[in-house]
Amino acid sequence: MLDAITLPPPELYMHVEEIAGDELVQALQIKNKIPRRKALSSLEANVLSILTEKGFISKTEAAVTSETVPDLLEDEEEDEEVVVDGEVDEGDVHIKPVQKKTTPKLFSEVDVKLVFKEVSSKFLRRRIVEGGKRSDGRTPEELRLINSRSGLLPRAHGSALFTRGETQSLAVVTLGDKYMAQRIDNLVDNDEFKRFYLQYSFPPSCVGEVGRVGAPSRREIGHGMLAERALEPILPSEDDFPYTVRVESTITESNGSSSMASVCGGCLALQDAGVPVKSSIAGIAMGMVLDTKEFGGDGTPLILSDITGGEDASGDMDFKVAGNDYGITAFQMDIKVIGITLPVMRQALLQAKDGRKHILAEMSRCFPPPSKRLSNYAPIIHVMKVKADKVNLIIGSGGKKVKSIIEATGVESIETQDNGIVKITARDLSSLEKSKAIITNLTTVPTVGDIFRNCEVKSIAPYGVFVEISPGREGLCHISELSADWLAKAEDAFKVGDRLDVKLIEINEKGQFRLSRRALLPEPDSGNPDTKQRTNNLIKEKSDSQKAHEKGKTKKTFTGLKDVETDNAEAPKSKPLEDKFVKGIVSSARDAPKTDKKDIQEK
Repeated sequence: MLDAITLPPPELYMHVEEIAGDELVQALQIKNKIPRRKALSSLEANVLSILTEKGFISKTEAAVTSETVPDLLEDEEEDEEVVVDGEVDEGDVHIKPVQKKTTPKLFSEVDVKLVFKEVSSKFLRRRIVEGGKRSDGRTPEELRLINSRSGLLPRAHGSALFTRGETQSLAVVTLGDKYMAQRIDNLVDNDEFKRFYLQYSFPPSCVGEVGRVGAPSRREIGHGMLAERALEPILPSEDDFPYTVRVESTITESNGSSSMASVCGGCLALQDAGVPVKSSIAGIAMGMVLDTKEFGGDGTPLILSDITGGEDASGDMDFKVAGNDYGITAFQMDIKVIGITLPVMRQALLQAKDGRKHILAEMSRCFPPPSKRLSNYAPIIHVMKVKADKVNLIIGSGGKKVKSIIEATGVESIETQDNGIVKITARDLSSLEKSKAIITNLTTVPTVGDIFRNCEVKSIAPYGVFVEISPGREGLCHISELSADWLAKAEDAFKVGDRLDVKLIEINEKGQFRLSRRALLPEPDSGNPDTKQRTNNLIKEKSDSQKAHEKGKTKKTFTGLKDVETDNAEAPKSKPLEDKFVKGIVSSARDAPKTDKKDIQEK
């Protein structure tokens, strides 16, 4: 191809410097970003207007140098055949080189804007090297004013607003369970999940523009990954803090190093959400002016701390460093020169360390400070350990049991692991305690002597009742263990749905439970109303017995040895024994208030 990309002509640089030199120096000294940008834009428009009036700008043609552009030359053979006059060899046509005439071209608006930007960068670098002052009046090592506050959004799990100069980040932390982890697509069969991820958003409004907001750009993804790497080393392990942590950093204003502002704001938001971070992390962006001899310096590279957007565009380096007082968690470098030496890197790192210390000190003055406790709106995750062989009891057939527990208690989720770890995620303590109790009853192995309160009767059989001592676990309470009195049928005293207290008295070889209600009943006492009732019954039976004898009917009398049938003739012989037995009981009941239990037993 004959055409080639050419640089703007050198004379255009001289025209721009002559027109905008003094005014450009004044515009670069404006401290605030928006007024400075407006002043530079106005000055650029003025340069274009002046050059157009003088006839140096053409809106249709691109800038071309006044040098001649020779055509490609075709080498001629040394032994050229002579063509006879009138004969033409069509296969051997020779084109002699013809040099184009030098015709000066006009400048294009694109070249003028490009030159204006380069001249502005040159003047900015010269001001920093010669005067030792930057656009906002700071020295090379000085940082901008820092302000931060936490708990800005009361409904969020954690939030913080970090402001450094004209760069501001609103960081919000959301906590969730394992099912909210970010799934990563990979080329292997094993699924990969991230329990911590930071998402960075850079809307056009943060730089005073209006634009379309869609999917995150490559720049936003890169800045978010950098801030994520910076904060990840300070997070607790999953065993100590079993939450999925999501940090969202929205840039509300930007003038340099918004990714490092996301690191600082994200750290404060994590503390506000109650995440037990290992330490505080701060980030800073370093710049550099490499060739200082060009502007009257001694040649030593000049390192700048906390650079602005203009210094990033005009400087030679953008070196982002994040960490604490003792080390670095993440860093990233963009350079516009061939390379930098180890002494320059060492100087930049030491200066960045001093800057991080200053930022960390300012973050410690955050007001209001981070709450450092779990938000009331955050989910509650309880981790408990059960025997590994009992996990299937929690899951149930096809997961029916765990689903029923979730529906019955209202918890968010129940996660089980093969090693016996169970994680319960709930919104409130009441639902958490209910599910915890159910799981404990399911997985705890009962021992003989354990007492179970308020258990439900599930079914009734002729020989007893089946009582549910824990969800899905039942035991038999034999009819002889239901009451201290004799029962003919269990259904006479109990029905399905009744609740009672039972004690485990036996576990057979098959693992079946034998329960007893009678073991929890108070021992018989003469002063007890039940004892009085039994005494009254015996008195009534005595009266009925006397009436039966008077009528000459047969009556069964319990003698302690066997049942003896007596008729009217033999009644006088058995009457003294019966009277003695009844009188002893009646007298004992009558004298009970005056005697103790030991005396009654002796009698």
